Amino acid sequence: MGIPVFPGSFLKLKCFNIYPTIEYFPYFGYFKIESIVSLILNNNRPTVRLRAFRAIDDPETCKRFIKGHEHVLTAIGVKKVTSSKDDWMFNPAAFVLIVESLDGNFVYGGARIHVAGGTQALPIEEATGMMDPKIFDLVWAHAQSGTGEGCGLWNSREIAGYGIGSIFLTRAAIAIAPKIGLKSLFALCAPYTINLTKAVGYRQETGVGNNGTFYYPKLDLLATTMVLDDVEELSLASELDRQAILDLRQMGVGARIETLRSKEIEIHYDLGLNDLEGWDLNRIIQMSNGPRSITKENDPDKIIIL
Repeated sequence: MGIPVFPGSFLKLKCFNIYPTIEYFPYFGYFKIESIVSLILNNNRPTVRLRAFRAIDDPETCKRFIKGHEHVLTAIGVKKVTSSKDDWMFNPAAFVLIVESLDGNFVYGGARIHVAGGTQALPIEEATGMMDPKIFDLVWAHAQSGTGEGCGLWNSREIAGYGIGSIFLTRAAIAIAPKIGLKSLFALCAPYTINLTKAVGYRQETGVGNNGTFYYPKLDLLATTMVLDDVEELSLASELDRQAILDLRQMGVGARIETLRSKEIEIHYDLGLNDLEGWDLNRIIQMSNGPRSITKENDPDKIIIL
C-alpha cells in the first residue's frame, strides 16, 4: 500500500554514507557500487525518486545498468562473459526505470522494459533462443498486439529490504506499460521471484523450454518464463498489487510512502513519460520484420549480458 505525500515536504533530513557489499542473482539481484553512496532519510525513512524514460534519451544513466550486470554475473562465478555492450542504449524500443536520489547524483536501483521490435530481440529471446527456438514465434505472436519484457531489475545493498529491487519497481514497470501501448509483458525469473511475479499478474508460460524453465545464466541456476497477458486489467493479480498498480497509473507523477514488511520508504514517482515525441509502436514492431532467429553461433561457455 502507499500513502500519498507532498513532494518536497521534508521535515527532517539525514544523510548516511554507506559502503555497500555484493549480493547477487541474475535479473533480480544486487551489485557493488564502487563509490560511497549517500542515502537521504526523511523521518528515518529513505527518500528516493523513481522515474521512467526512454533509453535513447539518457545514455549516461543507461551505462550504469551495463556496469551493474557485469558485477552481477561475475559475483555469481560466471568467468567467461561476453557483453552486448551498449546496444540497448541505442534501441528506440528500450525504456528505463531508475531509482535515484532526489538530486540525481546517486543511483540505488532500476529496471528496464524492452518492447518487442526495435533494433534488438528481447533479452529473453537472446538468453533462451539457442535452447528452444520456439521462443521467437511466441514473442512474435504476442508482439502483434504490443508486447515487451521486464528485465534488468536490480538494487544496491544499502536500499535492500525496502522493496525497490522487487515489488515497487515491478509495479511501476507494469503501470507504464499501457502508456507505451503494450498489452502483455514477458519476464525471465529466478526461482524466488516467481511468487512475486504471480502476485502482480504474471503466469508461467509452459510452451517453451522444460515446462517454461531454462538453465540460465549457467547450469546450476534455473530461470522461468513468465507472461502477463493483460497489463491493463491485471485479472490474475492480487487485489493489493492490482490496486497499487492502478493507483500509480492514475497518479503518474507524485510522492507516496510505501511499506513493505513494516519498513517504509518515500518514493517520488515520475512515470509520466511525457516526452515520447515520435513514438510509434507499430513502426517499432515492424522493425523486426517477422520472428527473430539465431543469427550466429555463440560459445556455450559464455554468458551474454542482457
